[in-house]
Amino acid sequence: MPAGWGTSLFDSLDLAEVTVEGTRSWVSADDTEFPDDRPSGLRLLPYFDAYAVGCHPRERVFPGAAAERALAGGQAGNYPVLLVDGVVAGVWHQRRSGRAIRVTVEPLRTLGAAQQRALGEEVERVGEILEGRASLTIGTVSVGPHA
Repeated sequence: MPAGWGTSLFDSLDLAEVTVEGTRSWVSADDTEFPDDRPSGLRLLPYFDAYAVGCHPRERVFPGAAAERALAGGQAGNYPVLLVDGVVAGVWHQRRSGRAIRVTVEPLRTLGAAQQRALGEEVERVGEILEGRASLTIGTVSVGPHA
């Protein structure tokens, strides 16, 4: 570090090295306990959601086709994502016209019956949050990344 820059932020942190599923990571020394259960369920995450943006290593949350489809030049957040069991499994978009909200979801894999029901519930939730009537279309999302 050049003279006069002072100490690094990391000099004042108490960090511990941990290995999670074979990947070396650094966490706060008092935060080394991890739950045994894995993420489960289905969610529609909005643009720039903290879970998608803050994930590292990216390939764990954006595996294979998800990285190609849901990352913009390697950057997360520019697409709203379909999350299944903690992993990006597609992208989605909503278009509003008055109180009608058309939600298009582009899954990157086949969704089972329970996942399709959960997706319908998520779309209803989007409608409630946006105070409109949401409908679901499963198909290609044709809009590009958020600028």
